[in-house]
Amino acid sequence: MLIGLFSIFLTSSAQAESLHVLNWWSSASEHAAVDVIAARLLQEDIDWNEVLIPSGSGVAAMIVLKSRVIAGEAPEVAQLNGTIIGDWANLGLLQNLDTVADIGKWDKLLFPAIYSWTRPHGHAVVAPLGIHRVNTLLYNTKIFDRLKLAPPQNWDDLVRIATLLQNAGIPALAQSTEPWQISTLFESLVLAESGAPFYMDIFVNKDPKAYADVRFAQALQRLRTLKKWMQKPIKEQNWTQVTHQFANGEAAMMVMGDWAKGELNSWGLVTDTDFGCTAVPDTGNYHLFDIDTLAMFVSNSPNNRHILAQQKLASIVVSPGVQNDYNQIKGSISVLRNPDLSRMDSCARASWSIFSRGASVQVPSFTHRMATDETSRDTIINELHKFFMDDDITVEETQRRFVLIANILRKSK
Repeated sequence: MLIGLFSIFLTSSAQAESLHVLNWWSSASEHAAVDVIAARLLQEDIDWNEVLIPSGSGVAAMIVLKSRVIAGEAPEVAQLNGTIIGDWANLGLLQNLDTVADIGKWDKLLFPAIYSWTRPHGHAVVAPLGIHRVNTLLYNTKIFDRLKLAPPQNWDDLVRIATLLQNAGIPALAQSTEPWQISTLFESLVLAESGAPFYMDIFVNKDPKAYADVRFAQALQRLRTLKKWMQKPIKEQNWTQVTHQFANGEAAMMVMGDWAKGELNSWGLVTDTDFGCTAVPDTGNYHLFDIDTLAMFVSNSPNNRHILAQQKLASIVVSPGVQNDYNQIKGSISVLRNPDLSRMDSCARASWSIFSRGASVQVPSFTHRMATDETSRDTIINELHKFFMDDDITVEETQRRFVLIANILRKSK
């Protein structure tokens, strides 16, 4: 009865509608994935009105979003990731999507972790799109086959392979000096160093003792070691430019979330033929995750007239058809417990297989806002960037700085 009433409610209110959607999906694969949602939305006589703020990590988009909200011009929909969802919900600025979630049986259809992320305070406030695996290592299969190399499984493998590549005149890793891209590499190194508990102490608990630990020093040293095997000079480039370097064979490997796989596919490169993917060495038992979500903002329009369109969008993005099509293009995996595995390539199936094991292997990405607040994230990334850019800064000095920062961040809570 409830489903019927809801359908009648939506149908009776159907009319040409437009939703402004603020996001930072600017690459070819991201555009193609968004087109899947926009096309399905248009079937409901609702236009996806793009408000695109290009920036690889979403920093610029979040600045614009805050400015628009303060000015009383909040978009109807915005791409949000991670802990800031709860912050916006605390301000009462996100629509309650409980009705959509109840009718759609999100509690049964979604992975438990995803269901929890949609409900930071016990009420659904975002619609989940897909799950990215951040600890992904992509490798050029042609280079690896020519040199008779196997994908590295541990640090010793990586050292051996990088040395062989260096001797062959091939940079081991494609990399940008953009702060968030350095952090994306480093968080996988921390996870590799001592597993999830230590990672959580560093990036979630921000425990000063963890920053003083020899394992953190080892992760910093490994970051510096990897720098020696990157293409020279290392430039500040966006992630698609770095992916182009990898695609062109200018480097044999790259560490990037599996959105890079989606981009490679959009350029005509074939998974397992032109490139392969595996977990960052020593992280194969973990899924360092980032969840794409759409938040529906409370509107300033008379009678909040956009709410039905917002609810329809939330319902659409969780539907099996859209989940399969969107994530296949985007490079991510579905938020559904039982997706169509036949639509997944080997990289996606491996990602899904790990994530589906449950909470013990699911690790929130620090860089991509899943692990901590914005202030802590920005402070830690800035300090890490300084260390990467200046080889004269010692590991010991950086450790002392991080211990100090951790103590300050803890006191500021």
